[in-house]
Amino acid sequence: MEYTDEEINSLPYELAKLYDNRSYCLYYISLLTTKHDIIFSFFQNSDYNAKIIKIDVFFISFAIYYAVNGLFFDDNTMHKIYESKGCFNFEYQLPKIIYSSLISIVLNMILKFLALSNKDIINLKDNKSKNEADERKKSLVKKLKVKFIFYFILSIIFLLSLWYFIAMFGAIYKNTQIHLLKDTLISFGLSLIYPFFINLLPGFFRVPALSNPKKNIKCLYLFSKLLQLF
Repeated sequence: MEYTDEEINSLPYELAKLYDNRSYCLYYISLLTTKHDIIFSFFQNSDYNAKIIKIDVFFISFAIYYAVNGLFFDDNTMHKIYESKGCFNFEYQLPKIIYSSLISIVLNMILKFLALSNKDIINLKDNKSKNEADERKKSLVKKLKVKFIFYFILSIIFLLSLWYFIAMFGAIYKNTQIHLLKDTLISFGLSLIYPFFINLLPGFFRVPALSNPKKNIKCLYLFSKLLQLF
């Protein structure tokens, strides 16, 4: 029944002042373990998600990045590759890489909503009455079964559709496969790099807000929780 990192990070201000005594570094690490895809999928073992499902989501997310990047290869892109004699034009491809990354992030959020059970179990832990918790546990088990069924159905449809699209793309545009692979690796790589930088920001506001329990600096704390969402 101890608090997990995600629970501590989402505590109300009054409770955070009592229970969150972590340093800036420990808080930063806790954000990475919940937000960085590789760390979250393979090395985070203290949450309430099924590890095999987390790993499954990770590999499906790469397939999504691959297919979405392929959707941005239109006639203009093909013509640009022809003009550059097959050379990879990073400046021209960068806007497409950014757009595809944003779309992929949204699709992955939908998959994670269906696949992950952490928030549902945390809500169950909030029940102080044992009888009420037992009743909600039965309801939660049914809810999670439905979520997981929808997740596996959706993920199978995704994989079959993405496999078909990528196979057709590779068969028709044989000389463009290396460009698609480079775009995919760049956009997927960006999704793995940006958490190291964006998660530096919340701690600059959260730690000072909690460092002096006699002062009420709730606004700083709420702002740090807002930054946690990104």
